[in-house]
Amino acid sequence: MSPLLVCIWIYIGVNVVTYALSVITKEHSWVDRIWSIVPVVYVWVFAIAAGLEDPRLTLMAVLVTLWGARLTFNFARKGGYAPGGEDYRWAVLRGRMKGWQFELFNLFFIVIYQNTLILLFTLPAWTAFENRSTPFGVWDVVVAVVFLAFLVGETVADQQQWTFHQRKAAQVAAGQRPSPRFLQSGLFRYSRHPNFFFEQAQWWAFFVFAALAAGTVLVWTVIGPLLLTLLFIGSTVFTESITLSRYPEYADYRKTTSPIIPWFPRRQPDARAAEAS
Repeated sequence: MSPLLVCIWIYIGVNVVTYALSVITKEHSWVDRIWSIVPVVYVWVFAIAAGLEDPRLTLMAVLVTLWGARLTFNFARKGGYAPGGEDYRWAVLRGRMKGWQFELFNLFFIVIYQNTLILLFTLPAWTAFENRSTPFGVWDVVVAVVFLAFLVGETVADQQQWTFHQRKAAQVAAGQRPSPRFLQSGLFRYSRHPNFFFEQAQWWAFFVFAALAAGTVLVWTVIGPLLLTLLFIGSTVFTESITLSRYPEYADYRKTTSPIIPWFPRRQPDARAAEAS
């Protein structure tokens, strides 16, 4: 059986299971819970179909496994797999929609669209599988190193975020007012969402393996990382609208800090004016 067909059957099963669980439990983060697991399965399907004899595909599978292990650990320590560990944004959306509207949103976006996206951003492995005759080369090694650098970057960003929220929770428990109320230091001094940046960057690096195998970037499986980027753009806008409603001072942080791509922070306009005077 074609490895692509195997992945499609897995995709269908995952859709059925995640939707059924969302209906039964009334929690809507089941796709989040399999987000770091199913991509690993998909990519290994292609690597195994190649008999584990294609170094590029095997390397892609190993790298995605490292990505999945890190993301699973980070999601687990935040309570994502525990009962009630639903993404807070879904609760916000439920409050803005009628019940039947949210149920349609759950079926078509949370379950079907996001599961489709997960399959799509792993399909550069299909391109690599179809072009197994292309020899493994030095550029594959370079891309692997870049992928690992992005993985380290996301690990650091998530650890900084974890440490901040642990400290903030301790301050609240002690009856203190946290200051600052959201993370603005470390990598978050250069990007409001460095973890978002590194997450997307890893999947673009993953696609480059397919481009190297095919000998061109003009392959249809680029749609996976492209749609993932668009999802993160929408997620960023929605997340920041919630943060801004909670912390008005977030508006000043937005004025000085790059939204996604890490860059040097800008100075406030009023600060420049004060220096000029």
